[in-house]
Amino acid sequence: MEKKAYLILENGDVYEGFSFGAEKEVVGELVFTTAMTGYLETLTDPSYYGQIVCQTFPLIGNYGVIPADFESSKPALRAYIVREWCRQPSNFRCEGQLDAFLKETDIPGLYGIDTRCLTKTVREYGVMNAKLMYTPPTPEDVKALKGYKVTNAVQAVTVKEKELHRAENAQFDVVLMDFGAKRRIRRNLMKLGCNVTVVPASTTAEEIIAMNPDGIMLSNGPGDPQDNPEIIEQLKILCQSGIPTFGICLGHQLLALSQGAKTKKLKYGHRGANQPAADVQTGRVYVTSQNHGYAVVSDSLPDNAAVSFVNANDGTCEGITYVDMPVFSVQFHPEACGGPLDTSFLFDKFVSMMQEVKNNA
Repeated sequence: MEKKAYLILENGDVYEGFSFGAEKEVVGELVFTTAMTGYLETLTDPSYYGQIVCQTFPLIGNYGVIPADFESSKPALRAYIVREWCRQPSNFRCEGQLDAFLKETDIPGLYGIDTRCLTKTVREYGVMNAKLMYTPPTPEDVKALKGYKVTNAVQAVTVKEKELHRAENAQFDVVLMDFGAKRRIRRNLMKLGCNVTVVPASTTAEEIIAMNPDGIMLSNGPGDPQDNPEIIEQLKILCQSGIPTFGICLGHQLLALSQGAKTKKLKYGHRGANQPAADVQTGRVYVTSQNHGYAVVSDSLPDNAAVSFVNANDGTCEGITYVDMPVFSVQFHPEACGGPLDTSFLFDKFVSMMQEVKNNA
């Protein structure tokens, strides 16, 4: 028998549906993603830490569970909301069902609600807190939501100790600062001949420089970038080292903060596999995968920084080039999974920067 479940929003709205996955009451920050494929990548993206994620695409789970597509070892999100979940997946790579996977990883799910209406509400009122529960909510439940905030996000998802991943025919050594890194970032670097040493977010600039890397990668991750003052201070030092550095998503924001720029929270963020990012110099628009709720304020950038990409929908900063050091960053995900590969050339740019520094050494 289907068990009723309720989603209550901070503005008092209530959605009644049915439970799947783990049965567990949770509170989280409600967000939506417009991706039409890649639900496994969404479920296992550490950047969703502390959030209740709603899929706008109506049918989820149709190709089952495929561990090779995971972006981390387990989900970091609080709960998962879909219009309909597929009970009989069909795919030659399928190794399990979505409902069982959510139960195994202790993630509660909700299905059978109007996800289109829910998404329109978030777009109108902005990201807000919500609670998934199994009894009809009361006014006291609504009041209790206002106190929730995603905290200690990076610390919760970063690796606990250093990891070395060796590439075949390696030519470069890259340190990947893990703020909640998606696995595809590491895999893309290894394909391009980079040994990748993944280090915890708390690793100091002195420790990284002592490793004598050819390049530094700053990963994606969850939460408010301004909640990481210790990391920002270390990035200030790293930027002065002359080591080629590439920042993605949260790494992009933390880099900007280290150089004196500001960040702001977006009304409902950019989450999906179809976000348009325009190259400021050429005008060319790339379709990109994105997952972020904060953005760098373009007008706050220092003189040594230039905006390289902007979001073609709302004009927010999507990329920065630092003119006096071998450092650049983007807000979107060039590793793409699950999404388009339009901007994967940025990994080649990073490798070229490392090669140039090597040649001039």
